[in-house]
Amino acid sequence: MSRRPRDVVLLGAQRFDETLGTLVRRLEVSGLIATITAGWRERENEDDDLREHLECETINLQLYKRANEVFARDGELAKAHRAKQATLHHKQDFYRIRLEHELAANHVIRQRWAPPDVLEQEEGASVEAIRSLDAYHLVQCRRTHAEFEAALAPSQRPAVMEHREQLAEILSRCQGIAIAGGHVASLLNRIRLFGLTELIAGQTVFAWSGGGMVVCERVVLFHDAPPQGRGAAEVLDEGLGLVANIVMLPQPETRLRLNDPERVSLLARRFDPALGLAFPAGAHVIVRDGQVIGSSGVQHLLANGTCEPVQSATDRGEP
Repeated sequence: MSRRPRDVVLLGAQRFDETLGTLVRRLEVSGLIATITAGWRERENEDDDLREHLECETINLQLYKRANEVFARDGELAKAHRAKQATLHHKQDFYRIRLEHELAANHVIRQRWAPPDVLEQEEGASVEAIRSLDAYHLVQCRRTHAEFEAALAPSQRPAVMEHREQLAEILSRCQGIAIAGGHVASLLNRIRLFGLTELIAGQTVFAWSGGGMVVCERVVLFHDAPPQGRGAAEVLDEGLGLVANIVMLPQPETRLRLNDPERVSLLARRFDPALGLAFPAGAHVIVRDGQVIGSSGVQHLLANGTCEPVQSATDRGEP
């Protein structure tokens, strides 16, 4: 069973509005901080700006480089991992085909005239069909990962064990972990390969952009206005589950039409009871024991098609 971190801090993009260092100091996280930049792939070690911003001792876990070394040493594992990723890719393609039809149907239903009670029932049934498809896809992802784990037992293979022991030793000396964004699938796969969630005990986790997406229970890709046309939010995979009941939606400034009630409502209802939270640059929430204990600038997408600022437990008058 994974051991949850002390606090998880989710942040908006850090590229132009850096707030990470401020929150590290605010939470009094001193000592060594491990950084994970595997989402940057070949640029993993280009973290000078991140280290300078943190203003403390850091150590890059180099998960992307470590995974490449593992695959170079263990050809059987590398081949099986490529096959697993190919299977997930095919599953995503078929899911996307079905999802686009369900979303198109929902849009048409919303435009039809009917007595209000009939329209409400039919549109609700459409949303349930989308939710069922999302859930089915997550089950397929979970099964694919489980089959890979059962067949290969990566955590028991020498090449992985060697790196895992090194990572465990490093993390035992850390008080915080900073997870950057980048290529979400690459980041998630490397963290999963080395079983890092099992090594997290008392550290505070800071995660932003794609890094914040992967620490939630499910990873949702989204873009309301992509270059190729109308966008469709889609579930990519199970996340690490360090944060429950939150779907993280970073960079809403360029990726979400928060002034479009239809899109906002559908996103909120698809993932209910999880909260769809939009994180513009400079925004953050602090989660402790499943509760938001601090928040700034984060918008909660509501079923009625509007947004409201996220309130902490203190703001709501809870103990």
